[in-house]
Amino acid sequence: MNKHRTVNFIAHYIGKPVLLGLVVAAALLFVFPEFRQQPEPANQAEMDLHSSATANQWSGPVSYSHAVKRAAPSVVNIYTRKVTNAAQHPLMNDPYFGRLFDNQQQRIQSSLGSGVIMQENGFILTNNHVIDGADQILVLLYDGREAGAIIVGKDPETDLAVLKIDSDHLQAISIGESSQAKIGDVVLAIGNPYGVGQTVTQGIVSATGRNGLGLNTFENFIQTDADINPGNSGGALVDSYGNLLGINTAILSQSGAVGIGFAIPADTATKVLNDIINYGYVVRGWLGMDAFPLTAQIAQRLNLPITHGLLVRAIYNGSPAYNAGVEPGDIVITINDSPVTDRQKSISQIANVAPGAPIQLEIWRQGKTFSVTAVAGVRPTASE
Repeated sequence: MNKHRTVNFIAHYIGKPVLLGLVVAAALLFVFPEFRQQPEPANQAEMDLHSSATANQWSGPVSYSHAVKRAAPSVVNIYTRKVTNAAQHPLMNDPYFGRLFDNQQQRIQSSLGSGVIMQENGFILTNNHVIDGADQILVLLYDGREAGAIIVGKDPETDLAVLKIDSDHLQAISIGESSQAKIGDVVLAIGNPYGVGQTVTQGIVSATGRNGLGLNTFENFIQTDADINPGNSGGALVDSYGNLLGINTAILSQSGAVGIGFAIPADTATKVLNDIINYGYVVRGWLGMDAFPLTAQIAQRLNLPITHGLLVRAIYNGSPAYNAGVEPGDIVITINDSPVTDRQKSISQIANVAPGAPIQLEIWRQGKTFSVTAVAGVRPTASE
């Protein structure tokens, strides 16, 4: 009897709270489903797959062999020979000793570089400094074949040159979007450093739009830390998929400088290639004025209220700038509504305008600001 009363006591005073707790918990789980325990993956393999998928969003490929396999057949080695006259020895005109120098009046200089096959019909891009002054140019293809090359045209202002070889079964490189290159992107440099044969080095894009280096008239370099050595000039800088981003052209060789190389963007190189093939030279816009950047120091010295722009030093007679009414002493503030903050960028901006197209200039002159419209002319070539 006492046992029965004890059970009833426990059920009455403990069962009701437990039951009430279960009801409250069920209600909370219904109202707040996030409290429910998440189901675990079916097995460890599923967990590993999920972790692997997340990791792949951040990590690069283990190997870039596919990119190299795609781009390497389009990169060639270039060897040049140049015959030069040796310095004349004082005894060359001597009637007795002169005969000793008969075979020493000429000297053959050789150099090496790289190039990129841009079209399957044999057009190759390289650096102008690689083939400048060469009497003979030999191209070594990826498959071991050799071919003599002729110079189709040169553009010293970008340090590019177009060659042509007569060979079949050539593989043109795939062109990437150099304007979309971002700092930190993985890049590969392919070329012929020191003449050891085709070599691939890997790095990242360190900077874009580099100018003011004094290497070329038009500078818009992609900077990379991929190793670029003598002989790499004219070779390819490609992305991780094997698409051409630029033509390797220079390294910063000051003492202590490591991993600073420069490439001409592929879009610039492609324009040079097409213009030289179609016209024999590169077609660029031109205004015909000599100007230098206005700095804060110059503005203060001249007591000017503006601190940026191009200060016009001289105007060519009959040039587009002359016909538009631009005068020496004017300050160009904007070009086609873009503020003038960098001389190199402004030169490139004008050069990229098609001849015959309008160029709007905002001018500051003696305290007044006004706009003029010039019609772009054809920029004279470097040889003119």
